[in-house]
Amino acid sequence: MSPTTPTSPATPATPAAPIVTEPEELTAAWLSAALGAPVRRVEREQVGTGQMGTCYRLRVEGDPALPATVLVKLPAADPASRALVIGAYAIELRFYREISPTVAVAVPTVHHQAIDLETGAFTLVMQDLAPAVQGDQVAGCTPEQARAAAVNLAGLHGPRWCDPSLSDIEGLAIQGPEDAALLAEFYGPALEIFLDGLGDLLEPATVETLRQTLDLAERWTLARGERFGLVHGDYRLDNLMFAPGLDGPDGPDVVTALDWQTLSLGLPARDLAYLVGTGLVPEDRRAHEEVIVAAYHAALASHGVVDYDLATAWEDYRFAMMQGPLVAVFGCAYGTRTERGDAMFAAMVNRSCAAIRDLGTLGLVAAS
Repeated sequence: MSPTTPTSPATPATPAAPIVTEPEELTAAWLSAALGAPVRRVEREQVGTGQMGTCYRLRVEGDPALPATVLVKLPAADPASRALVIGAYAIELRFYREISPTVAVAVPTVHHQAIDLETGAFTLVMQDLAPAVQGDQVAGCTPEQARAAAVNLAGLHGPRWCDPSLSDIEGLAIQGPEDAALLAEFYGPALEIFLDGLGDLLEPATVETLRQTLDLAERWTLARGERFGLVHGDYRLDNLMFAPGLDGPDGPDVVTALDWQTLSLGLPARDLAYLVGTGLVPEDRRAHEEVIVAAYHAALASHGVVDYDLATAWEDYRFAMMQGPLVAVFGCAYGTRTERGDAMFAAMVNRSCAAIRDLGTLGLVAAS
């Protein structure tokens, strides 16, 4: 816990709070403006170790109507690093502001947001979901948690399934041939970096499967474009919060999704395959994946998706399993290496490559 910010006179609410990028700027006066109510004192502590920015929990004392705690996301400390990911920052704030009201996926309430699109400076103040617990990508999850997360995911995909107006949203576009060619061009070098760095943590069968994906990345990216929707892009356990449901400890968890910086348009089943393929150990996945896909499909129908039968959903799930290695390879190769990060990416790839083999994914992609 950092030292308590010195107590200052309560500051009247103002129409807008300035963008702040340093934790020292998260003062009582600033938070009063951001929340629109007087704050007397703030304590802060850093939460997590984000690579594209930082997150802080603020403990708030002031107006009785204020939440006791909030979370604040700030950009990367290095201005040069911010400039490289302005698009990711912008799409997350745009999601919370413009898109989340049009879908049914559970997300934190946003109390305040502001961004400078020229520099990448931004501030995002959100609901603190504690005592909900963050998922653990290394440890994996239970089949019941995977099912609850899949049903929540349908709330992202279903309400705007194949909605042509999605392409009107700045920052969202379906990947075209140039995008696919660029991904394929960089995938080979990224894979070599990945294998050199994590080789000892990978199963031999995983390495073989990864090499077999090399010639299929471009084809996979472009295939099945007739079905599209909002794709979180990194819908995995570390980006999900789990809380006991109203039915008690034996009922389904309430799942809330975080980190919308990788939002895009694409085949919706990419998120589903990524969640299940990277989150469940192979034994659990084999035993439960058909039930999870069926629950997701039923939830889609409850959100108005028609003309999409369960057999097609199952085939999309099998096809989309390449999302796991693609995201993990790029994330590891071009991100900051840490011991936990290495263990996480290795677990994700070992699990998802086992799924690729079990489900015949590469054959489906080659035939597309």
